Amino acid sequence: MRIAIINRDRCQPRKCSKECEYFCPPVRTGDETILFVDGKPQITENLCVGCGICVRKCPFGAITITNLPEEMEDPIHRYGQNGFALYGLPVPIEGRVTGLLGPNGIGKSTAVSILSGILQPNLGKAASWEEVFQRFSGSILGDYLKKVAAKGIKTSYKPQYIDRIPKSYSGIVSGLLERTDERGALPELTESLGISKLMERDISSLSGGELQRVAIAAAAARDADFYFFDEISPYLDIYQRINSARILQSLARDKAVMVVEHDLALLDLLADNVHLIYGIPGAYGVITRPKGVRVGINQYLRGNLPEENVRFRDTAINFEVHAPRIEKDIPSLIAYDAFAMQYSSFRLEAEPGIIRRGEVVGILGPNGIGKTTYIKILAGVEKPTTGSFESRLKISYKPQYLKAETEMTVEGMLRGVTEGFDSSYYQAEILGPMGIGPLLEKALPELSGGELQRVAITACLSRDADLYLLDEPSAHLDVEQRMLAAKVMRRFAESSEKTVLVVDHDIYLIDLMSERLMVFEGVPGVLGVAHTPLEMREGMNAFLKGIGITFRRDEETRRPRVNKPESRLDRMQKEQGEYYYQIEEA
Repeated sequence: MRIAIINRDRCQPRKCSKECEYFCPPVRTGDETILFVDGKPQITENLCVGCGICVRKCPFGAITITNLPEEMEDPIHRYGQNGFALYGLPVPIEGRVTGLLGPNGIGKSTAVSILSGILQPNLGKAASWEEVFQRFSGSILGDYLKKVAAKGIKTSYKPQYIDRIPKSYSGIVSGLLERTDERGALPELTESLGISKLMERDISSLSGGELQRVAIAAAAARDADFYFFDEISPYLDIYQRINSARILQSLARDKAVMVVEHDLALLDLLADNVHLIYGIPGAYGVITRPKGVRVGINQYLRGNLPEENVRFRDTAINFEVHAPRIEKDIPSLIAYDAFAMQYSSFRLEAEPGIIRRGEVVGILGPNGIGKTTYIKILAGVEKPTTGSFESRLKISYKPQYLKAETEMTVEGMLRGVTEGFDSSYYQAEILGPMGIGPLLEKALPELSGGELQRVAITACLSRDADLYLLDEPSAHLDVEQRMLAAKVMRRFAESSEKTVLVVDHDIYLIDLMSERLMVFEGVPGVLGVAHTPLEMREGMNAFLKGIGITFRRDEETRRPRVNKPESRLDRMQKEQGEYYYQIEEA
C-alpha cells in the first residue's frame, strides 16, 4: 500500500520547473500519474511506482512517498487527495488517564477533533457515520463514536499553545475561570494550582507558567465526559507539574481523561496506559493499541514496536547508567564570589562558584526563584546590588519566551548570526540534527511554537561566544526533538570546548545532557539561593530531597522513573539519602 503526500505549504509550482511531472517515469510512459489541476500537482497513488524520483527532484521538499504495510486498513481520516492520513484512534476510557506519545505533526490534534465530535472521520473517502459505525462495530470505540455522532459527548479541551489565550480573551482571570466553572470546583482548583492570588490580574499580564495553570484550571472546571489536555508541562516547574498531574488523576476517577505530554517522567507518573503514534510528521500517523505506560515509553525510546513488527527509529535513545564521576582537572571559565540582587519584593543570593570550560551545567529550581535573574547577571544584562560580577566573556542567550518580531526568513536570520552557515560541520552537527532544513525558507512569524524553539536554540548555538545560556529549551518540543537537542548541545560543548548553561524542568533532558547541576532553593517570589554547581548525583539528591520524591532507573532503558510515594523503594532511598540513582549505583 502506498500513499503520496504533497505539503501544500511548501509546494510552489509557480517558482519551479514542475520537476515532479517532468522526471516521473510513469508520466514519461504515458500514465497520468502526476496531473496539474488549477496549477497544483496531484499524484495518483495507484499508478505511482514508488521510485522516489519526484521526492528527490522537488526543489522545495514538498513530496513524500511512503510504502505502508499491505494489511493496514483504510485511514480513519484523510485530508483530501495527497493530504495527511491518520490510521487508528486512541480509546478514551472512563476512570483512566490515557496518554498519547508521539512527535509533533503526527495526527494527535486530528484524533482529538474526531473524539470530540468536531471532525467527522471520513475513512479516507466521503464516508457516512453508518460506514464508520460498521468499521468499528462491536468495539468500545464504536460505542463511543455512536455517542459522538448523537452529540452525546461533552468535551473539555486545554490547548497546547496557551500564549494564544490572551488574543482570544481579554479581562481578568476570575472572569475567565468563573465562566468555565460548571462543576463548582473552582476554589479547590485555584488552591491546588496556586493561582488564588492571580484572580484579579489581567490575562494579558500573566507569565507563561501562570497562564498554563489558569488554562488547566479552566479545562478541569468544566463538567464534561471527555477531558483532553494538550501538554500541561511547558513553563511549569516540577512542583507545579506534579500538582497538575494529581488534578488530572482526580478528574479520571469517573471521567475519561486523555493527555498529550512530552515530559516522559511526568507521563510515567500521570498515565494509566498510553497510545504510541508513529509515522512521518505532516504525511501520516499510525496510532497503536493501548499499552501499559512503562512498556509503551520503553518501546518509544527503543524505536521498536514488537507487537506491530515496526521499527520507526534507527537508533534507540539511551540514558547514562551511572552518575558522572569527578573528572580530571578542567580549566575554569568563570570563578565568581558571592553576590546578591535585591528587588522591591525579591532577593537573589548567589554562593561563590566556578563554571568550567566545555561543560554543560543544568539549572534546576522552582519558578520565581531567581534562575532567569542569575542568567541575566551572567550575561551582563543586570548588575548585582551586593558584591560584584564582572566578566569580559562573549555571551549568547536564548530567553524563555520567544517572539518572532521580523519577517526575515529562517535562513536569512541564521546567516546573519554565523559566518559558518555553509560549513559541513554546521550543516551536519547543528542544522541537520535540529531539523532546520525544511524551515529555512519560512518567515519567522510563520513558525509554530516547536519550530520557533528549535530555530531559537540553533541561533543561540550559532553565535560566536564563550558562554551559552538557554532558558527552557524544551518548551513545545516533542520527545525526539528534546533528545536530539540535548545531544546537539552536549556535543557542541565537547567539540568546541564552549560552556553551556541550561535552565529546564524536564528531568530527562537534564539527565541526558548535564555534567553538573546548579540547584536553586528558597521561597518563590521572596528569596532565591543559587548554590554552587555540584556533581550530578549530589545535585540531583539535593534537588529531589527538597521536592520529597525519589527516582529509580528502569531496568530496560535505564531511564529515570518516579517511585510511588511511600512505596518500599521510596522509603528505602529516602533513608539512604539517595533520591535519584539506584542504591547499588550510588
